[in-house]
Amino acid sequence: MSTTITKQRYVALDVLRGMTIAGMILVNNPGSWGQIYPPLRHAAWIGCTPTDLVFPFFLFVVGTAMAFSFSRFFEEQASMKSAYGKLYKRAALIFLVGFLLQAFPFVPLKKAPDLTFWESVVRYYSNIRIFGVLQRIATAYALGGTLALWLKKPRKIAWGFVAVLLLHWLILYAFGGDDPYGKETNFARTLDLFLLGPNHLYKGYGLPFDPEGVLGMISGAGTVLMGYLAGVAIRKNKEKIHAVGALYTWGLAALGLGMVWSIWLPISKPLWTGSYVLYAGGWTLLMLAFFIYLIDIKGKEKWFFPFKALGLNPLFAFVLSGLVAKIFGRIIHWTTQDGTYYTPLSWLYKNVFVAVLGNNPAGSLAYAIFYVAIFTLLAILLYRKKIIIKL
Repeated sequence: MSTTITKQRYVALDVLRGMTIAGMILVNNPGSWGQIYPPLRHAAWIGCTPTDLVFPFFLFVVGTAMAFSFSRFFEEQASMKSAYGKLYKRAALIFLVGFLLQAFPFVPLKKAPDLTFWESVVRYYSNIRIFGVLQRIATAYALGGTLALWLKKPRKIAWGFVAVLLLHWLILYAFGGDDPYGKETNFARTLDLFLLGPNHLYKGYGLPFDPEGVLGMISGAGTVLMGYLAGVAIRKNKEKIHAVGALYTWGLAALGLGMVWSIWLPISKPLWTGSYVLYAGGWTLLMLAFFIYLIDIKGKEKWFFPFKALGLNPLFAFVLSGLVAKIFGRIIHWTTQDGTYYTPLSWLYKNVFVAVLGNNPAGSLAYAIFYVAIFTLLAILLYRKKIIIKL
């Protein structure tokens, strides 16, 4: 018996994607890293804060959108070679942009006194982080997309989803020693140290460890596949209210399974564990169901217009926010006569937000919201001009 597929447009997907990108920019750009409300901090290692849900929300929606874009390859019997080509071309572009953002401004701004210029350049690139947020998006998108195209049928993709989460767990457990989920002993870190070396890893956990490293692309693909299956569920329901019911049901089930699994496999964003995939995916399903009901069924689209606009140019806004943070938050700087070091963004924070609200979490958050607003307004302008910049 054939399944009827709906081709209705879901504005909720654009809105949720836009809200997610806004959240990613918000948590990456506080006024002061020392003045942040607890919900806007990542969990130290184990556990999950609202901030830890932002990135998997985006990866999930990448998978959901993939279910719509891939449908034509299956329905129109289009060349699968073309499908794989487009998938890998886009993944490579996103990865390259992510690396270039890490490398920017591409040469050291100040030459070391004991080195020539070219020796300084070599040192500069020998210490650049290879992976990052965009690189994780690229690798998870490529692997998740490959599995979706290869397996084709939703039932097989569901089994593929289960397989990647169990495979990731097995690798962590089998090769992680006595403390497979510890900060120093986990196999994800061991693998990255072997493949990339300590100089090319993130140092934010007090030691070389990359939360967007090689091993996590497997479970990251699981997040993409979970979103893909949600997209299939949305498309196969003629009535949007039926899609909402399905998403709520699976969302609650995923939350429960993630919490039960966490008894044996901790919920950890840095390791992107399978329990974390289910837990974060459960929340994404519930949020997506809520927005489909509110926006696509109840017609409250106007309430969320800024996020809709941002959701149509999400990666462009994210990359531009990173460039602006580097240029006006690090590269351009000066020192006043009293020895105070300033960048344009730090000057703005101190002389506007701290001056009005104080050097506290409220002032820091207000600055972050202002920063998000800049790129939201730009996204609205692009939307008005009907310009979509795709990565």
